[in-house]
Amino acid sequence: MEFLSNKPLLITDTILRDAHQSQAATRMTIEDMLPALEVLDSIGYYSLECWGGATFDACMRFLNEDPWERLRTLKKGLPNTKLQMLFRGQNILGYKHYADDVVDAFCRKSIENGIDIIRIFDALNDVRNLEQAIKSTKKYGGQVEATLSYTISPIHNEEHFVKLAKELEQMGADSICIKDMANLLLPMDAYSLVKALKETVSVPIHLHTHNTTGTGDMVLLMAAYAGVDIVDTALSPLANGTSQPATESLVATLKGTVRDTGLDLDKMSDAATHFRKVAQRLQDAGILNPKVLRVDTNTLRYQVPGGMLSNLISQLKEAKKEDKYYDVLAEIPRVRKDFGYPPLVTPSSQIVGTQAVMNIIMGERYKVFPKESKAMLKGEYGKLPGEVNEEVRAKAGIAPEDVITCRPADLLEPELEKYKEEFKDIAKSEEDVLSLALFPQVAPKFIANRDNPVAAPDAAPASKADPNAVRELYVEYKF
Repeated sequence: MEFLSNKPLLITDTILRDAHQSQAATRMTIEDMLPALEVLDSIGYYSLECWGGATFDACMRFLNEDPWERLRTLKKGLPNTKLQMLFRGQNILGYKHYADDVVDAFCRKSIENGIDIIRIFDALNDVRNLEQAIKSTKKYGGQVEATLSYTISPIHNEEHFVKLAKELEQMGADSICIKDMANLLLPMDAYSLVKALKETVSVPIHLHTHNTTGTGDMVLLMAAYAGVDIVDTALSPLANGTSQPATESLVATLKGTVRDTGLDLDKMSDAATHFRKVAQRLQDAGILNPKVLRVDTNTLRYQVPGGMLSNLISQLKEAKKEDKYYDVLAEIPRVRKDFGYPPLVTPSSQIVGTQAVMNIIMGERYKVFPKESKAMLKGEYGKLPGEVNEEVRAKAGIAPEDVITCRPADLLEPELEKYKEEFKDIAKSEEDVLSLALFPQVAPKFIANRDNPVAAPDAAPASKADPNAVRELYVEYKF
């Protein structure tokens, strides 16, 4: 087989964000990162993914760190490498839609504080939920990496994603990311999809996958053959399993080919030596469970992201219904079908998963609807990709005329000034206002104690999240 591109493959390393979010509940501290920044900056990565996702919440909730200060520190320590973040479209980094002025302010402050590339996704692939973030990122000089949330369903096929990519390119995307959060994209499908995208759009294609099902390395290799421009990998101490495939393995595989990354394996080895100690600390603290390194092909059967499986176990344990685990796994695809086949990524993965748990432990399907389920069925999160089961929607008390058909954010009044007024006695900066707006239950306590010499609770086990609230329960796992 011949490579369809002769350009060096570019690498984004996720060691500072998704790697530890996927394996260790986002518990890596800035102190864990600092000793490795100089060598990371010298390797020659396309970018380092280091912010966004669950890092923002985890910094304040568990680590007694200001996420904005972490970003500024990383920018100072990585002057030669582009910094990248994950951004949930109109949800920003939270779990509900925010008004356009809040999205705009967050993009502005992210770029001012050091972010170069913003990977913007929407859980439903509703491009209307990406509009403001794309516009604002470009306005303030950032690079837009618009995202296809990859999934498999009767309506999600190659043609669907190619059409979506073309639409995102027309909206101003500087690159397109295939976000395969559950490691459902199989190697030959990856080759076909990347090839089709390269033939259709002119912007670079960036592939993000995991190794939950054990296929990640093959997926990246086949994508490299098909001409993908950039891929996500993680340095080996926090690679594989629910994380990304190992950087060093792919770099060694492509060495001497036309797609040789040109990256220095010796420098990676130096960085890996440091992060092995970090991984060991996390494991000794009970935060990194070796189980996350095991191949779990149930993901291919149930299309459930690896981190979501841990959350289901936690919920069932709280309800003393652990014996219902496989019943819940079987229920998830049924709920997903009833809800119009949303991709399973934050927040839809949490909503569908929790509804499935409710259906099983209550002994009756749809006897109880969490408010997030009702919001999704009503259209508050955007347009669901497929047809919704109208009987289920009616059970939730939603009439056809109540379903939102416009862009959900169009129903929101500007909020930024309201938040500034609400938090004027607590916030010391616009960054603080944004932290408080996104995490009103967590940020006030953090900001009040920020300047106190409190030890970071880095040994807090991953099961300490509130089991009664979906938005709280899932925040510390891989999304």
